[in-house]
Amino acid sequence: MGHQYLDMDMEGAYKRTVPHEKSVMSNKIEDAHNKCWDGKYWCVKDICGIVCAVITWMLISYAEFVVVRVILVPNPSLPFAVINMVIFQMLAVLAVSSHLRTMLTDPGAVPRGNATKENIERMGFEEGEVIYKCPKCCSIKPSRAHHCSVCQRCIKKMDHHCPWVNNCVGEQNQKFFVLFTFYIALISYHSLFLGVHHLFTCLQADWKKCSDFSPPATVVFILFLLFEGLLFALFTSIMFGTQVSAIWYDETGIEALKKEEARWVKRSRWKSFQAVFGRFSIAWFSPFTQIRVPSKEHGYMFSV
Repeated sequence: MGHQYLDMDMEGAYKRTVPHEKSVMSNKIEDAHNKCWDGKYWCVKDICGIVCAVITWMLISYAEFVVVRVILVPNPSLPFAVINMVIFQMLAVLAVSSHLRTMLTDPGAVPRGNATKENIERMGFEEGEVIYKCPKCCSIKPSRAHHCSVCQRCIKKMDHHCPWVNNCVGEQNQKFFVLFTFYIALISYHSLFLGVHHLFTCLQADWKKCSDFSPPATVVFILFLLFEGLLFALFTSIMFGTQVSAIWYDETGIEALKKEEARWVKRSRWKSFQAVFGRFSIAWFSPFTQIRVPSKEHGYMFSV
């Protein structure tokens, strides 16, 4: 008696039994769609996602220009300018680095076409055991994995696909996405503070002395910075809150949206955070740390 293969659609319904021969697919398709720089980095070639990522970098660059050239460089108080310059540049580096790590990190994609007889035997499945298979990417579908139509892969512990980072948020890059929303929120609040402070300073003093640009240009720069800062402060704060909540309750965005019944053993809240960020240390706040190697030791973190 062989293994039973059950197709699973995106809603998790079991549809029909299929033979394993249909699961074989070429890895070349996988590499062509999800790899770049000679296969060194994960990179989803989605036009919408690439445009959104470029827009993100452009908005950060605009904030950099206004804060540095319009606000801090002409500021008469050297200590104020230096302190805020250091804070802003640190937040900008951390935000951009977190964005790049989120975008270029494999979110936890299940290998395409791995539902072969040889691979199943190698993974230690018992004879006659029911194995769930994704009919779209022909791969073994582990618990809590969902298929992403943009990435064209099943993603382990998938939360959602975010066009702003041109990638899915999943098991292996959720930490970087949380840090991205955290640092963008901080840099947005900092920009709001600097913009409001500079605007009031110029209103109380001579406009020609508080900026290297003309008064109308300075007003336009500051107002757009305030609009951008307010918009992204609210958006990223909400996203940061939803991500922390998802980790806290050990329930991804898709699982909450579909109201899926928990078929996994939920970890304690602290261990759930450790599964994403590792043991508590300053590395929690660093986008430069290495990715944790998935293992059964961390509950839902395992390789397929």
